[in-house]
Amino acid sequence: MAVEKKPAEKNNSELARRFKHHPLVFVGTFIVLIIVVVAFVLVPAIVPSAAGSDIDLTFGYYDKIPINYVPGNFFAEYRQMLEYSQRETINSENSAYINYLVWRDAFMGAVVHTAILQEMKKAGYTAPVKLVDRNVAQLPYFQENGRFSPALYRRMDENDRLALWRRTQEETTKGHYESDVIDLLTPSAEGDFIGKMSAVQRSFDMTFFSVNDYPESEYTAYLEEHPELFRSIHLSIITVNSNEREARQILNKIKNGEITFEEAASSSRDRYREQGGDMGRKMIHELRIEIPDDAAREQVIALAKDEYSDIIKIGSSWVFFRVNDAIQEADAFDSAVMEKVRSYVRNYEGGRMQNWAEAQAEDFIALVNEIGFEEALAERSLEKRSFGPVPLNYGSVELFAALSTQSAVELYGAANNENFWKIAFNTPVQSPSKPVVQGSNVLVLWVTEETETEAENIEYLASIYGAYWQRYSGTAIQNYFVNSSKLVNNFEESFFRYVYVQPEAGY
Repeated sequence: MAVEKKPAEKNNSELARRFKHHPLVFVGTFIVLIIVVVAFVLVPAIVPSAAGSDIDLTFGYYDKIPINYVPGNFFAEYRQMLEYSQRETINSENSAYINYLVWRDAFMGAVVHTAILQEMKKAGYTAPVKLVDRNVAQLPYFQENGRFSPALYRRMDENDRLALWRRTQEETTKGHYESDVIDLLTPSAEGDFIGKMSAVQRSFDMTFFSVNDYPESEYTAYLEEHPELFRSIHLSIITVNSNEREARQILNKIKNGEITFEEAASSSRDRYREQGGDMGRKMIHELRIEIPDDAAREQVIALAKDEYSDIIKIGSSWVFFRVNDAIQEADAFDSAVMEKVRSYVRNYEGGRMQNWAEAQAEDFIALVNEIGFEEALAERSLEKRSFGPVPLNYGSVELFAALSTQSAVELYGAANNENFWKIAFNTPVQSPSKPVVQGSNVLVLWVTEETETEAENIEYLASIYGAYWQRYSGTAIQNYFVNSSKLVNNFEESFFRYVYVQPEAGY
C-alpha cells in the first residue's frame, strides 16, 4: 500500500483493548474501530462547551507528557466509546454521575495508552512499516468479499487514511509491549500460595447499617453548625483568557454603558456564556470551585446587588463577576436548601455519616453479646444476609469461590477490602465481628461455620494458576502505570472546573 511514512503522533491512536474495571471490554483493534465509528454517529456527546473552545483541557501528565482532551485523539475517542457503552443506562437522574465515570475512565485509559507508547519509545521500538501496512489492510474498512480492496482503500480521504495508519501503528506497538509482559514466566511460588488461599473456608450471617439512613435531625444539626457554607448568592461571570488588560477593558466598557454584561459574556471563555454569563444561584461552598482563593471569594460575597467585582486571576484566566442578587442566609425550612445540605454532607462529610453508622453497629454488637445474634436482629428489626462458604479470597481470584458470587449486595467491593478479610477470618466462630466499613455500609458479621478444603483441590488450583496469571497480567500493566510516580493526576480539578455541569439548584 502506498502509505506516506510519517512519524507516529501520540494524540492519534486506536482505542485501548483493555480497561478491566469498565463493563465493556474490547478484545481487538478491528472491533474497536467499528464501535468508534458507530458511537460518533449515534450517541449524543456529553462534552463541555470548553472542549470546543480554545481552553486547554489538560487533565494531567505522564512522564511530563500532557494527557489532554483534543477532538480526535485517543482520550476523546475512548471517552466517546465509553459513553456509547453506557447509552442504555443514562437518564436524567444519573447523567452527571455517569458523565463523571466516563471521563474518569477515559482519562485513566489515556494514561495507560501514553505510558506504554512512552516506554516503547524509550526502548527504541516502533512497529515495522510492513507489519502496520498488513494490519491496516485487514481492517473492515477495506474488506470486500473477505479480501483487501484497493478501491475501498483509495476511496478514503488521504488525511483520514494517514490518521488511521498512525493509530494502527500505535496500537501495534502497544500490542507488542503487552505481549512481551504477559508472556513472562509464571512464578511457581505464587501458584502454591494462591492454592493455599482456599485451605480454610468460612460461612457467615451478616447485618448492616447504611450511611444512607443518616437521620434528618443530623442534617439539620450540620446546617446549624455551619450556616456560612449554605448562604447563597446569584452571580454572573465573564472569563478572559488573553490577559488582565483586556479583561479590565471589558469591565470598564460595561461600567461605562458601552456594552451590556450579557453582550460581553457572549464571548466569554467559560460554560456560562450561552446564558449571558448567568451562573445561577450558588451556595458559598459551591463557589470554591469557581473562586478557589479564599480572599477573592470573600470580596465577591461582600458585594451588593448590581455591583461588579475587580479582576480576579483564576488559573490561567482573568474573570470578574456581577452580583445579580446579594447574599442570603440559609433557611432550614426551605426544602431546596436542606437538599443542598444533604448533598454536601454526603459528598464532603462522609466521615460524619460513617461515624454515625459505626455507632449504630457498636450498639448492636453490645446487644448481641447480651442476648444473642438472632434475638438482637429481631429486637432491632434488622435484615440478615447469609453468605459462604468462601476462602480468604482477597481480590476475587476467579480460581475459587468469590464474594462477587454471593447474593448480598452489601458485599460489593469487599473482596478488595483488606480489613474485611482480616476481621472475617480472625473473628471466633459463633461470635460477632467488630464493625467493618464497606462502601456505604457498616457490616457486622456473625461467623456460623469454618471448614477445611480437601488437599487434592488445593493442589489442582495451584496447578492451573499459570494460565490464570497470564490472563490477568493486563490488569497489572494498567495498575502499574496508573499508580506510577511519573503520573501527575489533575483530573478532579480539571473535570469539575471545565466539564462538570452543576445540577439545577432547585430555587
